Parts: sequence; structure tokens; C-alpha cells
Amino acid sequence: MNMFSYDFMQRAFIVSIFISVIIPCVGLVVVLKRLATTGEALSHVSLGGVAVGLVMGMNPILAAVILSIAAALTIEYMRKAFPRFSDIATNVILSLGVGLAAIFSGLVSNTANFNNFLFGSIIAITDFELYLVIGLSAVVIVVSLLLYNELFFIAFDEEGAMLSGIPVNRINVVFSVLTAVVVSVSARTVGALVVSSLIVIPIACAMMVSKSYKKTMIMSVVFAMLFTALGLTIAFYTGAKPGGTIVLFGVGVLLAIIVIKRLKKTWQR
Repeated sequence: MNMFSYDFMQRAFIVSIFISVIIPCVGLVVVLKRLATTGEALSHVSLGGVAVGLVMGMNPILAAVILSIAAALTIEYMRKAFPRFSDIATNVILSLGVGLAAIFSGLVSNTANFNNFLFGSIIAITDFELYLVIGLSAVVIVVSLLLYNELFFIAFDEEGAMLSGIPVNRINVVFSVLTAVVVSVSARTVGALVVSSLIVIPIACAMMVSKSYKKTMIMSVVFAMLFTALGLTIAFYTGAKPGGTIVLFGVGVLLAIIVIKRLKKTWQR
């Protein structure tokens, strides 16, 4: 069977292409700033937003975007209250997301629809969600390009960026909003529980084969596209959940790269 003869697969691949581009836009900075737990916290909040949206009768992705943005701004606000223990804010918001998901998921009448957001679904993407992902992805890409130099500086030396006159606090707020948007729009295809893994794994693979910030960003997009495309293909022909398939394939590639690099060093000795 030609999977592209189905409209839902066409929508799934279009969404996955945009997701594969925007995830590295925030993922590289997240990894370099050692804020990988922020992605995990926002993924749980987005899941809670999905449950709230399903209960309230609004589009679940739109509800997840709104709630995740509010959570991201709250994390930035709470970090100022705990400057030496910023991870407290992340864990509090993660707990909030888990609590919301636990309570509102019990109120969802169509549990199958909610379960599609846990590990992704390639048949449930609607036209509205397709256009929503495209629109929000365009915003993320444009803002990331406009703030490319600032984010590069902040990722490596936040204090130095502040001393050089860069409005670090404002850019951190904007970046937190971008991260929330990326996590939320990825929930339908990739799954809310595994999107944080997709933020880290392509970056880790790219860091193993690239030595500059720009090349790492480009290779991250390449790896993300590879993982999502093959993951969706395997999920279509096997009936597996796309999110789990994408992540497992990514982990396998990362381990293979590590083994190959170590064997290469051993042979050179």
C-alpha cells in the first residue's frame, strides 16, 4: 500500500516536517543551558491542557498551547524567587501538569481521544490542527532566526550576554514561550509523554558528529526529520504508536553513533 494515498498520512508527514524543524530551534538552546527538565515539565502541562480542552469542548492542541505558555511564564517567574535552586520551579510546574492531567483525564468522556495524545496518533490530525501547527511553526522559525545571535550568546554565557547589553530576561521569556509552543504542537503526532525525549535525542546525535553551533543545529534538523519520517512509516505499517517508535529509533541511532565513535578511537590507537 502507498501510505501517501491516505489524507491522514499526508497531514501527519506535513506536521512532522514542521515539528522536525522547530524542535531543534529550541532543543539546542535547552540542552546547552541544561534545561532538559523544562521540556519534560511543559510536556506534562501540555497533556493536562489536552485533558482540559477535551473536557471544556475546545480544541485540545489550542488548550495545550495556552496552558503551556502560562506554565512557561510561571517557571521564569518562579526562578527569580529561587535563584540558587531554579530546578524547584521546574518540578513544581511538572507536578502541576501531572495533577491537571490526572484530574481532568478522569472527566474525559472519549478516553481513546485522550490516549492519542499520550504517545501520538497519525490518524487523528485534523485540518485545523494542521493549519495551527503550520502557523505556530512559522512564528517559532521567524523568531528563532531573529534572535539567533542572542540565543547563541545566552546558551553559552548568560552572564556575559547580560554584561554586553543583551536583554537576557526578556529573551528568556520569549524563548520559554517558544519552547511551550513547540512542546504543545508536537503532542498530537509525537505524543506529550515523549516529546521531551525528541527535544534531546536529535541534539545529542548532532553533537556527536558536529563541532560548531550552526552545524549542530542543521544536523539536529536532519536527525529529527529522519527519526520522525521513519517512525511514522514504521507506525503506519505495523500499527505501533508513532511517538514510541520515533524515540526508540532515535535512541538506537544515538547508541550506534556512540559505539562507532568509540570503535574508531580504539582503531586509531
